[in-house]
Amino acid sequence: MHFASLHKFLSTTALIFTMLAGSTHRADAQERYPEICFPYPFPMELLIPSNDTLEICVMGDVMMHTKQIENARRKDSGYDFSSYFQFIEDEISSADIAVANMEFTLAGEPYTGYPCFSAPDSLARYLAECGFDVFLTANNHIYDKGVAGAARTLKTYRELAEEYGIAIAGMAEDELSTGLVTLNAKGISIAFVNMTYGTNLGIGSYWPKVCRLSDRQTVEETMAKAAQCDVTIALPHWGEEYNLIHNARQEKDAEWLISQGADVIIGAHPHVIQDCRKIDGVTVAYSLGNAVSNMSAANTQLELMATIRIVRHLNGRIEIMEPGFRYLWCSRPGGYNSSYTVLPVKDFIGSRDLWQGPWEYDKMMRTYRHVQEKTRITEQ
Repeated sequence: MHFASLHKFLSTTALIFTMLAGSTHRADAQERYPEICFPYPFPMELLIPSNDTLEICVMGDVMMHTKQIENARRKDSGYDFSSYFQFIEDEISSADIAVANMEFTLAGEPYTGYPCFSAPDSLARYLAECGFDVFLTANNHIYDKGVAGAARTLKTYRELAEEYGIAIAGMAEDELSTGLVTLNAKGISIAFVNMTYGTNLGIGSYWPKVCRLSDRQTVEETMAKAAQCDVTIALPHWGEEYNLIHNARQEKDAEWLISQGADVIIGAHPHVIQDCRKIDGVTVAYSLGNAVSNMSAANTQLELMATIRIVRHLNGRIEIMEPGFRYLWCSRPGGYNSSYTVLPVKDFIGSRDLWQGPWEYDKMMRTYRHVQEKTRITEQ
């Protein structure tokens, strides 16, 4: 409120008091209700503090199988991935921080799918244009094309960082930054610590290196650096593929990460959604499933988008709210349309007649009910 407006408000208030005096003599009224004024100078604007809420969106495994490469290829214009997140792009771009797990390399041509992934650079550019802010690189496929492939991947991400401002976690050129990236938004500092259980191809002592969950000393040192931030989010690549319930090793690792300071744990790798649990008050979402892929095995097309909300209160206290989850479905060509498209399940319930292949709509609904029953994760 500007000074002139504030002065007018207070003067008007004094006038009302005067009028309420009724039959009181004017001089008496002025003695009782003198004109309210402030000595100059007075602040030109009255700042009213408010709570700040930071919203972080986390997606699962972004993959690039051979059929995805073929489907996206255009004769004269490279590769088109624009259908992938067309129905959730607004949510991604509106989040304060959006995170994607990049389970592929950018090793250059020839582009290949499973078992040794090398995706077109334009896939990463598309994700940056969608509004993703953090790329997670610690996964078992990051060395599919050897040291040279990992180095080119990191170099390409660095170039995108200059253009789009993205941050990279999980892999680095030197020991000072392996696994960790920190961001600040709305007065809240967040540490993202990304690590993997291992890699399909080892690289010995060469750089770039990936943060490994089994390297306890490195992870401890990384978590200690992360503790300088308000909130630490651990993002492990772990677990047993295709199991809807986490295993004992994941639980043990989660307990250890919490002992090292993790405030939230969001996992990846199993290619299906896994259950979500609380350990010592810390939320552990063991797996969000695939964000986009060509997989069609049981439960692999259903996924979660996790939303973490962090509040900075007026007194400076930081509070992590209960994460919200949204069920998504990765439709393959011939399902909803002729490409790969991520659909918010609730928004498409009852739309069977709009699908190219109604059978996939039926599969989506069966999977949706089954996974909710097994994991007990509900949308919020």
